[in-house]
Amino acid sequence: MFLTKRFYLFCIVLILLLGTGYMVTSLFLVAQIGVLALILAVLFDIWQLYWRSSINGSRSCAERFSNGDDNPVKIYIENNYPFTVHLEVIDEIPVIFQRRDVAFHLSLDANKSKTIEYNLCPVKRGEYSFGVIRIFTSTSLGLIARRYNCGTPASVKVYPSYLMLHEYELMAMSNKLTEIGIKKVRQLGHHTEFEQIKEYVKGDDYRTINWKATARRHQLMVNTFQSERSQHIYNVIDKGRVMQSAFQGMTLLDYAINASLVLSYIAIHKDDNAGLITFERQFDSFVPASKKEGQMQLLLENLYNQSTTFGESDYSSLYIHLNKHISKRSFLIIYTNFDSIVGMGRQLSYLRQLARQHLVLVVFFENAELNTFIEKNPGTTEEYCQQTIAEKFAFEKRLVVSTLKQHAVYSLLTTPDKLSVDVINKYLEIKSRHLI
Repeated sequence: MFLTKRFYLFCIVLILLLGTGYMVTSLFLVAQIGVLALILAVLFDIWQLYWRSSINGSRSCAERFSNGDDNPVKIYIENNYPFTVHLEVIDEIPVIFQRRDVAFHLSLDANKSKTIEYNLCPVKRGEYSFGVIRIFTSTSLGLIARRYNCGTPASVKVYPSYLMLHEYELMAMSNKLTEIGIKKVRQLGHHTEFEQIKEYVKGDDYRTINWKATARRHQLMVNTFQSERSQHIYNVIDKGRVMQSAFQGMTLLDYAINASLVLSYIAIHKDDNAGLITFERQFDSFVPASKKEGQMQLLLENLYNQSTTFGESDYSSLYIHLNKHISKRSFLIIYTNFDSIVGMGRQLSYLRQLARQHLVLVVFFENAELNTFIEKNPGTTEEYCQQTIAEKFAFEKRLVVSTLKQHAVYSLLTTPDKLSVDVINKYLEIKSRHLI
């Protein structure tokens, strides 16, 4: 049982009346009657709340949450009292969210039920634990509150953003991918695999006319080709300290994981084989490239518990193990973060060796906050100096891009929030140019 603010407010009023009653006798009598009424009201309130009837509550949410997305949580409440009650509902959400606003105030009529819905947006993968639902119930008098502990503690696993996959799937079905920035890339040159012969329509390439079929059918017929399929696409994720930097609450590693999942989904639906490699000081996870059923779930399970370390990643170990595990020429998309030309220079020799055997795309990140600072107009000498230093860091990033290009290593410099779209566009561009 808990005493409410209203109870203490009445107590303060009665104390003031009792104190004033020493000067005004009639007020003392009023105060005594008020004390008696308050005691009776409290006893009546207790009888109403603790006599048989109760409040039931339960929580409903997905068994797994999607990292970086809004995940709905529903609380179902049922009032078994024969009168209207006032409720304060507090859900014990995982501590990692650091939220103190998951408390709801509502009134519920007799024998009625209600569903409360709110969203949680995790920014870190792992296992999260919910506690019980605390429901504080009071009557119309509102002098005391009875606490109910409803529901059961539960754990949910936070996976990489699988909701993003569903979003891309729905957009692809409705041909709305261009709305989020995915470009329709024009195919350059001829495709390499013959698909079928069809009737000529305006816009078809004259060079694809099949003259033998045209003579037989007495109308123009053209050959159609399709892109080469079953190419091996590997997302290679660096888990070193360079991927610990955060943007909007999520680490660069989490952005890379989300982007690799989306790209794997797109690649599989393009009939390519998608695989996964993670590394840091040692070669870590390896999922062979495939497009078989269940491959996306396998990738999801392997990315679930990945975390960064405080050491520098070993690209020599990556090169050695890639030679052992991958024999066919593949498209390697390496997610890392080179902050300076010096940092990139330490790994350049290994990237060059990889580029001799595979097609390598190095993806690293722009500092969005740094770019915003550079665009400001400095007002003091100190701000001019700070902006000069910031421009130097930005220049180093562009210098990394040009240096990699000189050594036949493709690169993509992007911001974390645009990573998924930019990587997909780069993949489609490279595939259209038949570089894989």
